[in-house]
Amino acid sequence: MITIFENASVLDVEAGALLPDRHVVVENGRIREIAEAPVSASDARRIDVAGRTLMPGLVDSHVHVTAYSANFTELQRTPPSYVSAAAAAIMGGMLDRGFTTVRDVGGADFGLARAVREGLIRGPRLIYGGKALSPTGGHGDVRPAGIDAHDDAYNQPGLGCIVDGVPAVRKAARQEIRRGAHHLKIMGNGGISSPTDRISSDQFSEEEIAAVVEEAEMANLYVVVHAYTARAIKRSLKLGVRSIEHGNLADPEAIAMIKERDAFLTPTLATYRALKDEGVEAGLPAELAAKIDDVLDAGINAVEMAHRAGVPMAYGTDLLGAMHRRQLSEFSLRSGVVPAVDLVRAATINGAKLMRLEDEFGQVKPGLSADLIVVEGNPLEDIAVLTRPDTHLKLVMARGAITRSAL
Repeated sequence: MITIFENASVLDVEAGALLPDRHVVVENGRIREIAEAPVSASDARRIDVAGRTLMPGLVDSHVHVTAYSANFTELQRTPPSYVSAAAAAIMGGMLDRGFTTVRDVGGADFGLARAVREGLIRGPRLIYGGKALSPTGGHGDVRPAGIDAHDDAYNQPGLGCIVDGVPAVRKAARQEIRRGAHHLKIMGNGGISSPTDRISSDQFSEEEIAAVVEEAEMANLYVVVHAYTARAIKRSLKLGVRSIEHGNLADPEAIAMIKERDAFLTPTLATYRALKDEGVEAGLPAELAAKIDDVLDAGINAVEMAHRAGVPMAYGTDLLGAMHRRQLSEFSLRSGVVPAVDLVRAATINGAKLMRLEDEFGQVKPGLSADLIVVEGNPLEDIAVLTRPDTHLKLVMARGAITRSAL
């Protein structure tokens, strides 16, 4: 079927401008044409956008779609069947907020991606990396100090796997590549939700990190790292890591190095605000909540430094459990230091470039996938219109299929 969006104000994310009175033709799931004059097609479905903004579907570059709870120890004990059902509900919510692509950086696998692709699960395009690689006692090791046993079966629904030493790290990387991963994730720093590490601790030896990077590059993939501190960021970049997640405690030298290495930064301010406000209620063990203050206030400073330095930033949220409903809050949290046009780019074209899929999505452009949303208002003038889906999100089209419409 041919769908024609008529009288649309098309948001050109590269130019940072609205193009009024455009007619956008979608056919076979892709954008066929953007015309300045009405398009003739006798059998087309026509949608009058009436001057509203037609823009690329949103891209969240840091999610965990299987994280139905903020208690990761509980998550590992949950039947995979239940987690899959919970993930379906989480992904459906993401789609209804206007996210047509998400990058999962720990937990999602080829089965969930296939279910979305085949229409068994209603959700955004799922770019996955399988389980995040963690050393013993690292951010992916959710065992309390008094527990030594660990179920390393791949089908247990934790977000990470524990691997130590270069041979084990290489094998784990190869296993994720075998399962179709689009990227590999490592834990390079301590984290909030892990019970036995410190935010300040580096994780994995340089030899182990270099081995993962080599395996990824041989498969034409890239490595994503969980890293807060400037030391962990610089160490990872030196070894070839391309995607820095969080980065709250970066210093000017680390920010400059991200730029020099043509890497990306994906801040996730939304999760720290959410964890501070309601993390314990959502399942975060109370004894871990004190770690939030180590990174909460520093995050916005890192975002401001990165923006001023011209570092490419993607939009990420890293939300857990019931807090997924805050997915659009990242726009508001960054808006004090990042202009609206760059926030829009972070959540569209930058995410696509980070995933090396800019020829597939991220713009309203002929030949690309028809991942589109219609919003009331102009996000370039008021980014808040993207944060109010109940009143301002009028239509969502994912891969050519309309999944939500108020038009």
